[in-house]
Amino acid sequence: MTTATDAAGQAPAPGPAETRTPILRARRLVKTFGRVVGLDGVSLELYPGEVLAIIGDNGAGKSTLIKCLTGAEIPDEGELFLDEKPVHFKRPQDARAAGIETVYQNLAVSPALDVAANLFLGREERKRGILGSVFRVVDQKGMREKARNELKALGISTLQDVTVPVENLSGGQRQAVAVARAAAFGSKVVVLDEPTAALGVRESNQVLELIRNLRDRGIPVILISHNMPHVFDVADRIHIQRLGKRAATITPESHTMTDAVAIMTGALRA
Repeated sequence: MTTATDAAGQAPAPGPAETRTPILRARRLVKTFGRVVGLDGVSLELYPGEVLAIIGDNGAGKSTLIKCLTGAEIPDEGELFLDEKPVHFKRPQDARAAGIETVYQNLAVSPALDVAANLFLGREERKRGILGSVFRVVDQKGMREKARNELKALGISTLQDVTVPVENLSGGQRQAVAVARAAAFGSKVVVLDEPTAALGVRESNQVLELIRNLRDRGIPVILISHNMPHVFDVADRIHIQRLGKRAATITPESHTMTDAVAIMTGALRA
């Protein structure tokens, strides 16, 4: 399997997995905040139908990298490519319009609204004809039917009733709603930021299964997580950040969790 050391931000030498064309590629991203260097020439490749985990110690640049990939931050230097075409995201809406959906740790769901309304939050569909075009009446029935179909397609069996307010759901179910929303509209890439944080074992396993279902549907996933067992459970490749750089890209087959932690801390060079 493929391993790579990348202190200079260069893409690793091609291996079996890299013969494919990346759906998302970052090349030598640099982001500074005054004298603080958030990213120092970081490169990243995400391939179709894979789960790419991003790990690193606090301050390693994980959040900054994700923000640059999703339009929340604009890199000072470097290039981004989506489907091998250069893209320049100036805000999160630009990334969403391009098909990159992000689920942050705080979920950004509306507790008072039901499951279906949360899936279509900000993308509400109107009724056909004059009711929708003139009076802007929301097609609640149609959205609920589409919500049921999306949850079923993702294999989410814990949300049978899409009319239930989100405030009545468990933490794992709320995470499922947020991920389902991303999957429904993220035609290219889904980014998950600490999706199992603060969840119990059972609910965490449900979220991990949801990630596998996304991959099985051909949707590539970027997973940011501090939970190493979860990372090694679902990730196909693991991008390791250290001190604002990409320290290595490894796989669960090529390295152990102990190896990954050692690379994160600088005790081991890949």
